[in-house]
Amino acid sequence: CGVELTESKVRRERLGRIELASPVVHTWFYKNSPSKIALLLHKKSKEIEDIVYSASFVIVDPGELGHVFHKDQILTEQDLRHFQIEYGYNKFKALTGAEAIKCMLHDLDLDKLSEELHAELKKPKTPKQSREQIIKRLEVVEAFRGSGNKPEWMVMTRIPVLPPDLRPMVPLDGGRYAKTDLNDLYRRIITRNNRLRREIENFSPSQITKNEKRLIQEAVDALIDNSKRNRRVAVSNNRPLKSLSDVLRGKQGRFRQNLLGKRVDYSGRSVIAVGPDLQMYQCGIPREMALILFKPFIINKLMAKNATLPETGGNRISSKRAKEMIEEGHPDALEQVEKVIVEHPVLLNRAPTLHRLGIQAFEPKLVEGKAIRLHPLVCTAFNADFDGDQMAVHVPLSEEAQAEARLLMLASKNILAPKDGKPIVTPGQDMVLGNYYLTIEDVYDERNGRVFKDAKEVELAYENDQISLHTRLFLPVSSFDSTRFTDKQKDMYICTTYGKLIFNTIFPKHVMNIETNQEFEDLPYVNEASEKNLTVGVNDRFFVPKGTNLKEWLSYWYDESHQIDALDEVRKALTSEQFEEVEKLKDGDAKIKLALKFNSKLSDKVLREAFDTKWLIPHPFKKKFLGVVIAEVFKRFKLAETSKVLDRMKDLGFKYSTVSGITVSVYDIENVATKKEKIAEADAKIAELNDWYDIGEMTAKEKSRHTIEIWKQTKESLKKDIQKEMNKHYIDNHIYLMGDSGARGNIDNYVQLSGIRGIMAKPNGEESDIPIKASFREGLTMAEFFTSSHGSRKGSTDTALKTAESGYLTRRLVDVSQEVVVREDDCGTDQGIDVYELYNEKEKKQIESLYDRICGRFANEDVVDPNTGEVIVKKGEFISDSLAGKICDAGIKKVNIRSLLTCTCKNGVCVKCYGADLSTREVVEKGETVGIIAAQSIGEPGTQLTMRTFHSGGVAGGDDITQGLPRIQELFEAREPKGKAIISETDGVIESVTEEKDHRYLIKICHEYADPSAPQDKIKEIKSYLTDSRKVPLVKVGDSVKAGDKLTEGLIHPKELLRVTNVVEVANYILLEVQKVYSSQGVGIADKHIEIIIKQMLQKVVVINEGDTDLLPGANLSKAELYEIYKDCLANGKQPPVVKPVIFGITRSSLKSDSFLSAASFQETTRILTETAIRGKKDPLEGLKENLIIGGLIPAGTGAIEINEDALVKHCDEECDCGCEHDHDHEENHEDEDYPEVDENAILG
Repeated sequence: CGVELTESKVRRERLGRIELASPVVHTWFYKNSPSKIALLLHKKSKEIEDIVYSASFVIVDPGELGHVFHKDQILTEQDLRHFQIEYGYNKFKALTGAEAIKCMLHDLDLDKLSEELHAELKKPKTPKQSREQIIKRLEVVEAFRGSGNKPEWMVMTRIPVLPPDLRPMVPLDGGRYAKTDLNDLYRRIITRNNRLRREIENFSPSQITKNEKRLIQEAVDALIDNSKRNRRVAVSNNRPLKSLSDVLRGKQGRFRQNLLGKRVDYSGRSVIAVGPDLQMYQCGIPREMALILFKPFIINKLMAKNATLPETGGNRISSKRAKEMIEEGHPDALEQVEKVIVEHPVLLNRAPTLHRLGIQAFEPKLVEGKAIRLHPLVCTAFNADFDGDQMAVHVPLSEEAQAEARLLMLASKNILAPKDGKPIVTPGQDMVLGNYYLTIEDVYDERNGRVFKDAKEVELAYENDQISLHTRLFLPVSSFDSTRFTDKQKDMYICTTYGKLIFNTIFPKHVMNIETNQEFEDLPYVNEASEKNLTVGVNDRFFVPKGTNLKEWLSYWYDESHQIDALDEVRKALTSEQFEEVEKLKDGDAKIKLALKFNSKLSDKVLREAFDTKWLIPHPFKKKFLGVVIAEVFKRFKLAETSKVLDRMKDLGFKYSTVSGITVSVYDIENVATKKEKIAEADAKIAELNDWYDIGEMTAKEKSRHTIEIWKQTKESLKKDIQKEMNKHYIDNHIYLMGDSGARGNIDNYVQLSGIRGIMAKPNGEESDIPIKASFREGLTMAEFFTSSHGSRKGSTDTALKTAESGYLTRRLVDVSQEVVVREDDCGTDQGIDVYELYNEKEKKQIESLYDRICGRFANEDVVDPNTGEVIVKKGEFISDSLAGKICDAGIKKVNIRSLLTCTCKNGVCVKCYGADLSTREVVEKGETVGIIAAQSIGEPGTQLTMRTFHSGGVAGGDDITQGLPRIQELFEAREPKGKAIISETDGVIESVTEEKDHRYLIKICHEYADPSAPQDKIKEIKSYLTDSRKVPLVKVGDSVKAGDKLTEGLIHPKELLRVTNVVEVANYILLEVQKVYSSQGVGIADKHIEIIIKQMLQKVVVINEGDTDLLPGANLSKAELYEIYKDCLANGKQPPVVKPVIFGITRSSLKSDSFLSAASFQETTRILTETAIRGKKDPLEGLKENLIIGGLIPAGTGAIEINEDALVKHCDEECDCGCEHDHDHEENHEDEDYPEVDENAILG
């Protein structure tokens, strides 16, 4: 029949084409704003559109009528008819539609146009708006000239047709077909094209052919982009057809749906359940699921098994039979599953994957049932709970993938969070409760004070019910492991409990450090919840010399509730000034002396209980302290031991939270004794406010504000009373015990349970001035319940909105920073930035300490101890935890460190400017994808931030302050903030501050500088600033100000700050503001993550003067491109361009990326592809996204070429197959052999 015999895949590859009877303009080039065709032809977009759709005509050749028309003049149809009648039909040539555009574009002389535009740009009196228009036109002209594209190619004479497999027709039941929209769009073009061809062949009237040409233009527009048009080409059920542009753009488009996200085989999903018996690196996989997941491996094992089965007739098992055996659940197949899963990790993922810890590797363990079992400690990283969450399982197939899963992704290796380097696997809930219960000390136990020979004897006594877990007992220190105590302590008794002895068994002893071949230093015995105990050792107050009366020694001890009562007694006996003076002192003995001096009647016992903390019973171990313990274990013993300690801590927690038998009763919630009295006080104050309001002395807004304030103070006062109760009864009241330990709930919950619910939020975000006076314990009335449900629903909607908003922020952050990878060891810069403690002046609290800011960074200058003159850290040295501690102890307030903001590494950052990888606390390795880690670290806590924009309620000088997530977006998008502050543009002194009639202030700054012509003379320059109405100035006459200082309250606009200061100042401002927002929600993020995003925002410069280069004024360049241009100019003696830094928001930075694939897959796909086509751009494939899109390895980690080469060379240097000595004759020794095979696992390692 003449049909070619070939493979079916050609149906996906071979394009057809439609030869058009009349040319058609490509919609991207005239519909996308700014219209490229309009720019080139110097016409308005509307005019071009009218020509394309045959509503207007263009004079392409004026002929003899040059005095009447000029070339490219646009005429309406009426004008054309009029001129044709007046001058005759053949005297001039006018065209419409795509032919006219094609003709105009063909006649353009780009070289000449370029010269003309350049000349016009150089004219001194060209207005700013015209200059901008000229630069825009020049950009398009130069793009065409540079790429070799011809402008007339924007008009198409033929259209390619997509291969049939990419626009399939699927037969349905009943002889109908489901077909892709593209088929309909192509069909419309073909029918209209054939009709037009027929009309032309039949010499139809011009009006008919013109109409047909317009229809075919519309049909092609619809095929290319059907979402932009006003009259969409819709199908019968009124749904717009999906055009080629729609197939590319958006979340469901080709880029995001298919190229950046793919569905993978060998995966499954199921509900998760807790697996308390699992080790840190294990997960439970249901047997049925494992059979399917590991199918190919099982088939392989069954086929390789030599034992023949009776039912196969003595033959080997075929792959078909093996598949059947798996489906049947044959015992042999089940036996093979057990073997296959050994040492074969699987990946678990919980959506949404907000940071890299959302996917971790585990070794599978087969379990019964259908739920995946998850280790309870990894729940925090996954943000998982067991209320019906589902998780997906993926099987890494290749050797390399398995090696990566085992070496980098195993859950027991992901102990620290990459965002701040703190442990993320701290125990929670019942694990905390169990360890807390275990470490309680009971002062009132009658059995307190017994002495035992060693821990074995203590265990025996406990089993025989002679003591409890909390009984205070004595053991000779010599019975312990001697490395943990000082020589002085070894001859004494230590006071501890059996619970604490058990707790201390979780720590490793005598562990060898493989790298140094020496033992790690053991952890001291943990006897109290203090960091000093973990680092230095047990406090001397717990040791008793032999021969002391132990019962008497114990009688001095008292618990915290005694201390509270004693402090109250002392407070009553002294005046408030005297008590404050006593409290200021640090030493307990000094406090007692001074208190006795003020009032000699105070008893010694009361004073000691109030101030002598030496005899205070140590507090049980709370959740926070367990986190500190884990961090210390990690610091000492590194990864392997930490995961073992965590498992033991988990087991202890589960065991003893069960043993404790902790229950909750409604009677554990006690009503606060002071509640009635405090509510009566508040009611009296509000009655007074109402009187003021009634006589017109106060507005409704003011009354409402004061009312809310009164109820907030009342709630705060009740909170303090509840906290006191909690401190007294934290052991005998189980609800308080849960809160105090950090297992569940906090003081705010208890205030609502037993105090008052207080002020609720209205749906519009404002606060209601009608409080809920009842607590949950008393029960709410109908009206109160209604008010409270108002606020609760607002909370739920906010959460839903916040999740979407935060997800979008993460996406933009990832896009802007995805190309940032550690590329080299040292970029060689000598610049750094000064870091100091970040402090919030307004709220008077620390945001981030100097220790946290310098830990894990490289010093850029010698750090010298101001007291001794000793160099603590040399220039270029890594600042470890201990060195950072030394620097802070020496009282140094400012350190100059290497920073990402000053890193000069091309296409990435260097090791020295980045510092430590926070997830390992070691110096970062080359190839680490630090950009994506930064984006995830900032985006992941985004859901914890508030969505609120606070309303000040009309307070004079106060403004609506944007906080939470909107503030973060405002900063990263470099937008003008709400309630913007006025900043000084010069250094100088405030000369005057005067209030104008309209309540605005006029601030004048005097700036003095030397006269260039006569340096001894000073020139005075006065700058004036007028504030907004009622904005109170922050400065007064005589104050010195620097450029960039705030003159009024409010937030600084980063773009303005950049205009008057420099890049580092702007970076520091954004860093401080971002840290402010996160620290207000108690989230810690390392500076380096924010620095990376700021670096990307500031990576471009704008050309002011092009010098001797081909650049255009106003063009944006990346700093890497600029360095190359400077190099070239200096080498050839040319005048380099003059540039200034610019700041772009993260969205604009992403869209201005050097990679068009990355930008197109982010947003505005069609616009970016249009630009790319005109410029004939090449993608350097330097980032991660673009390599992912083309299906390559990402240039990071083991995929980075230069890093692989380093590993290869190193490997060849270290290992050699024939065992010869390595020397310079390496090649000669192997003349007849190839180089040794490189083991991929070694490189991965």
